[in-house]
Amino acid sequence: MATAAATTTSSLSLLFAHPHSNRSSAPQRFDRSHLRLPPRAAPHRARCASDASTTATKPRRPAEENIREEAARLRGPSNNFSAWYEPFPPTSDGDPNERYSLDEVVYRSSTGGLLDVRHDMEALARFPGSYWRDLFDSRVGRTTWPYGSGVWSKKEFVLPEIDSDHIVSLFEGNTNLFWAERLGREYLGGMNDLWVKQCGTSHTGSFKDLGMTVLVSQVNRLRRAPLSRPINGVGCASTGDTSAALSAYCAAAGIPAIVFLPADRISLQQLIQPIANGATVLSLDTDFDGCMRLIREVTAELPIYLANSLNSLRLEGQKTAAIEILQQFNWQVPDWVIVPGGNLGNIYAFYKGFEMCRTLGLVDRVPRLVCAQAANANPLYRYYKSGWTDFQSLVAETTFASAIQIGDPVSVDRAVVALKATDGIVEEATEEELMDAMALADLTGMFACPHTGVALSALFKLRGQGIIGPNDRTVVVSTAHGLKFTQSKIDYHDKNIKDMLCQYANPPVSVKADFGSVMDVLQKKLNGKI
Repeated sequence: MATAAATTTSSLSLLFAHPHSNRSSAPQRFDRSHLRLPPRAAPHRARCASDASTTATKPRRPAEENIREEAARLRGPSNNFSAWYEPFPPTSDGDPNERYSLDEVVYRSSTGGLLDVRHDMEALARFPGSYWRDLFDSRVGRTTWPYGSGVWSKKEFVLPEIDSDHIVSLFEGNTNLFWAERLGREYLGGMNDLWVKQCGTSHTGSFKDLGMTVLVSQVNRLRRAPLSRPINGVGCASTGDTSAALSAYCAAAGIPAIVFLPADRISLQQLIQPIANGATVLSLDTDFDGCMRLIREVTAELPIYLANSLNSLRLEGQKTAAIEILQQFNWQVPDWVIVPGGNLGNIYAFYKGFEMCRTLGLVDRVPRLVCAQAANANPLYRYYKSGWTDFQSLVAETTFASAIQIGDPVSVDRAVVALKATDGIVEEATEEELMDAMALADLTGMFACPHTGVALSALFKLRGQGIIGPNDRTVVVSTAHGLKFTQSKIDYHDKNIKDMLCQYANPPVSVKADFGSVMDVLQKKLNGKI
């Protein structure tokens, strides 16, 4: 089995030490007419132009006033929207009236099951879907606190009762929806509507920012008067990205962060993030599931708030990526959304975002969801293949997709609800498949992480089986930035991975520094095209 082991000095390592190469190529174009916005987008553009003209005449806030203070001064009357915790899913042996305030520190129901954040949908439904579409669109890209955030621009759908003064935001979200033009056209049978939602371009380099801004904001609220809860810090177990997000948001809020990491199982880029942000980092000789067991025991004894996805507050932030996708398609629903799955909260978060928009009339349907797992950590895939009859946790093997190297996922029940409700599919990818998919995507202009490679591999398989059609609008969710996983890319392109062909490797070529030698290499490399 291939592993992400450290390598000795290689030709790629030397290249990174002496970065003097520069390549360019002529762009390839084809008809983009099918991507034009539908007619309803034109009035929106006109309205935006009108808004810009009006905004230009408004006086600037006083120089001594920051954007939080400006928001407080201009704040209108409070709304009647609310949210609370309920058991998930409701059980026959539980209290049908069981519910908890979001201001309570509670992670499990009375029967030991998961909790879910529920919104007062009747209150939200008093406004038509068109109202919510226009409101959310009007906030995109603004600096008005806190609506410049891709999460808090949907505040009413996320955490409606929190005071804006308590929100801890790094203006996360609003991430690129990348049109994977060449990948779809040349390698996926002419797919002309293939997109990659690049959640890794958020503040700390992963989608975890979306949930962490909500959780840390609520902790900030609990610690402040009048609640004044005795919470001394926030803790999490992590495979890398969760710890980075938690540490950054806690640092911004001045709240101590404690992270439990499995020793030697995350990239150095992921490890340095919580260290740089001042978190207390414990490197433990166990895997993620072992770290998770320990953090739950610690938070049960100490006044440390649990930040893992067992805490359903994070899913409220993560669901806004689904709403953001709808916005970016001018509120048209894609046919498929493919999400990498580890602890499995994210697949449910996407479902929750889409379903909330459908229920409130912003859209008329939801997309089909695909959860993609690494074959070395695939308990959900095995459960799916059993017809949802036999879930077995497992000890996850090493995978390049380290953030989803989880064998006992907390949110498995949530994932099953999401997949059943959307006629969803679970697919897996071997180590070679995910690394090849990542490398091929990179060769068409991306710089994908291995987890995106898992999702892309699932797409290749479903296209090959004819399940996803060439004209289906398909979104692949990229959960982290490729720069966090450079060692895996170095190993791949250096062909330094045991038992892996690395068929798309593109190593640097050592050449003598004279014109003839350079020309010989270029003629061979470019097959006489120059």
